[in-house]
Amino acid sequence: MRLGPFEIAHPFILAPMAGITHSPFRRIMRRHGAALVVSELISANGIAYMGEKTLGLLKFSPEERHLGLQIFGEDGTRLADAARLVEKMGADFVDLNLACPVPKVVKKGGGAAMCRDVPRLAKVLEEVVRAVKIPVTIKIRTGWDADSRNALEVVRAASDSGVTWVAVHGRTRAQGYSGEADWEFLGNLKAHAGSIPIIGNGDLVTPELACERYRKYGVDAVMIGRGVLRNPFFFEQASRVFVGESYVKPGPLEYVEVLKELAPLFDEHFGEQGSLIHMRKFLAWFSSGFPGCHEFRSKVFSQIDRQTLWAEALRFFSSIPVGRDLGHLQEKFLMGGEG
Repeated sequence: MRLGPFEIAHPFILAPMAGITHSPFRRIMRRHGAALVVSELISANGIAYMGEKTLGLLKFSPEERHLGLQIFGEDGTRLADAARLVEKMGADFVDLNLACPVPKVVKKGGGAAMCRDVPRLAKVLEEVVRAVKIPVTIKIRTGWDADSRNALEVVRAASDSGVTWVAVHGRTRAQGYSGEADWEFLGNLKAHAGSIPIIGNGDLVTPELACERYRKYGVDAVMIGRGVLRNPFFFEQASRVFVGESYVKPGPLEYVEVLKELAPLFDEHFGEQGSLIHMRKFLAWFSSGFPGCHEFRSKVFSQIDRQTLWAEALRFFSSIPVGRDLGHLQEKFLMGGEG
């Protein structure tokens, strides 16, 4: 199937998530079947100031393709300049974050705040699209709040500006990550969007649900966020469900193998101390719902020695019985974080 100019194996895409979809995790997700991956949000202002940390977020491995680097900001000229750098870095497409609800982003006029003034946004989109030859995509929300759900107006402006596709998180900015994603709204949006592809996003916590939402609401693809944080095999499973095949749920030892893949990538990308910090998060997510996960998480976040942390992790996943509590899908630490 095709999405814009890209040929993809299935309609399941890794959603951008702040502090999560860095290069090591994107590499793992591509190895395990994600059709496309998108980076965590990167500040156009930080790029303008050539901040070392910001520029580090632009780095990627060839195995991540097809890859989009996501930028955010409030100034059209800086966004266009940032898009040019993204193109120069060799990314396959540049994604504009128009969905982030975080106060420190929206109070400056970035993220979800960009969509409040659609005529101004249209000019920004035109400027960014003109600046590069690679596709420009955007991620938005349904609107600012329940009284101003203007996603269709934004989609039409994006289409007129030459944007390649629009990903839509099914919540307003006011909702943040609370409540439920409104997939009826997303289906209606797709029905009235014209020819521009619409990607649905929100609450797709199982492969079966991702397939069901994709088919029922007619979107062109779906983005998976927190569903992959507890299930790194999500894309492999969803692609099988998509073609009518079954899959065997992974046991603890399969998680051990993923951890063995992640470890050297984290060490390479973040260094010893950074690897420890990031691995704590992923161990907490991967262990969610398994017997003894609460006690294990306590050990994970109190451990300061990287080698001991790895030994404890391998011991935990190698010894627990098969079986998982799906209720843990709603734990607060699994919510939020999406770009």
